[in-house]
This record gives sequence, C-alpha cells and structure tokens, in this order.
Amino acid sequence: MPQPTMLSEAMPPTLDQCSALVADDMQLVDTLIRQRLSSDVALVNQLAGYIIGSGGKRLRPQLVLLAARACGYTQNHHITVAAIIEFIHTATLLHDDVVDASDLRRGQETANAVWGNEAAVLVGDFLYSRSFEMMVDVQSLRVMDILARTTNRIAEGEVMQLLNINDPDLTEAKYIEVIEAKTARLFQAATQLGAVLSDENDDVRVALAEYGNKLGTAFQIVDDVLDYKSDSEAMGKNVGDDLAEGKTTLPLIYAMRDGTPAQRELVAKAITDDGINALSGVLAAIESTQALQKSLVTAKQYADEASDALSVLTASPYRDALSAIAHHAVKRLA
Repeated sequence: MPQPTMLSEAMPPTLDQCSALVADDMQLVDTLIRQRLSSDVALVNQLAGYIIGSGGKRLRPQLVLLAARACGYTQNHHITVAAIIEFIHTATLLHDDVVDASDLRRGQETANAVWGNEAAVLVGDFLYSRSFEMMVDVQSLRVMDILARTTNRIAEGEVMQLLNINDPDLTEAKYIEVIEAKTARLFQAATQLGAVLSDENDDVRVALAEYGNKLGTAFQIVDDVLDYKSDSEAMGKNVGDDLAEGKTTLPLIYAMRDGTPAQRELVAKAITDDGINALSGVLAAIESTQALQKSLVTAKQYADEASDALSVLTASPYRDALSAIAHHAVKRLA
C-alpha cells in the first residue's frame, strides 16, 4: 500500500480523513463480512444482514486496520481480524438489546423488536461461533487467546451490569470497571491485535492495548452523557433509555454526589423505582449539578490518556488518525 501524505499535527484529521487512510482495507473487510454472514438458514441471513447493514460506522474494525498499518503491517490477516471484531461487536448488540428490552438502535427498530428475542439471541450466538471459525483462519494462538479472553470478559461485564441494575449506590470505580469490561475491552483487543499481527515488541503491544482501553472507556462515557442530552432522532435511541432500564451511569453518579439531599433522593428513587417517569426531575438535577459537563471532563481525561499512549509508535498518518479518533470521541455531542 502506498504511504499517504502525512497529515498536519496543527490540524488533526477529520474522521472522514481517518477512514480514507484505510478505505481500501475496509472494502475488503465489508466483502469478507458479507461472505462470512452467509448461512443455509434464511432467517440467519436476514437478521444478521439487517443488523450489520444498519448504519454503524465500523469503528472497531477500522481501529484494527489503523493500528496494524501504524505498526507497518503489510500482510492480510488484519482484514480477517477486523471482520471478526465486527462480528463480535454485532453479537453483543443483539444480546444487549434483548437484555435491555430495547426497541430502537441507530434510528431503526432493533432486531429483537422485529423478529423477537429468541431469534435475536440465536443469531447473536451464530455470529459468535462464526467469529471463532474465522479465528482459526488467522493461524495464530496469540490472536485466538486475546479474542477468547475478550469475549469472556465482555460477557462478564454484561453480567456485572445486570447485577448493578437499580443500584443507586454504584460507585464511580465500579461503573468504570463495568464499562471497561463490556465496552472498552473490545476496543482494546482491536488495537492490541494490530500490534500482535505485526509482531511488534511488548512496549508497542501494551501501548496499543492501553490506547484501546482508554478510548473505549471515553467512548462509553460520552454515550452515557448523550443518553441525557440528545433526542431520539439525533442519537438513534430513546432519550432516558438508561434510566428506564435502571442503569446508574456517570451523569447520575455525579448528580447524586454533588446534588442536594433532595436531588440525591429523587435520582436514587428514579434508579430504583420511578425510572423514566422521573426523567424531568432527573434532568433538572443533572443540569443544576453540571453532571454532564463533569462527565465529559472525565471522558476527555481518558481520551487524552489514549492519545498519550501512542507516543511509542513511529510518527505516521496512521498514528495521527488514531490520536484524532480519541480526540473526536469526546466531540460527538448533537
């Protein structure tokens, strides 16, 4: 692949510019995804194709490609690994939407809302099993080990989140632990695998794993902020969904920490009992305590740490793109 022109440090690349660096690779990833989605069972094809084609930005597979290119990788296993990462991500979405009883994602009905919970869970299982078939194609025990441990940790994170439902006493540390497991771990695997495929040294592998972990944590915090800030058209989900599901996210943790006793009681009761019916009062408490702004400060700290971790990499447009993605992760407000 020809080396792109170096992007200016004074003007961080846009997300479109980041994507353009690996556009050819992404076309190969999309082709492989379509090929490996194929099944003799019509419903599997229909449902998996629906969720894969629902408008996601393919951020996680893009991170695999950028990390691999940043490490000078010139072979083709990064295409397979990127597709595997997207299959795992899609499987978690299918399962998440069933657990959360969600009916809207990315501006359209969720698969479980269209086909039912049973079909969504089973097709999620199909995507998991197909991803493990594809891991064998890479012929790397290290890659298989990372991905196996990643899927296990994601499942643990989902169980941890389920156990924390309706718990207003959830601490910030426990909240971070959950999102590092259920969200950031897949980001971490995506970028770490770019270094592993390139046979990079331990310093680079650890740094790219750290980058992915911090980026994924920042990304999830911003998602949790947007749940209380955007409308359903802008976000592709319903406002206050997390509250309706009894999830204690960082904005609520900060609102209870910094609010008046009455505000803390109101938010706590919303988490345990009142749910979406108390949304207006919860929004007022969030606003008066500046909980969203404080959450974004925390997200930016994680994004900055992600960018800092890239210092071990040789300067390149791909490293610039990874750094820019961390920057843009906290700029997604509607």
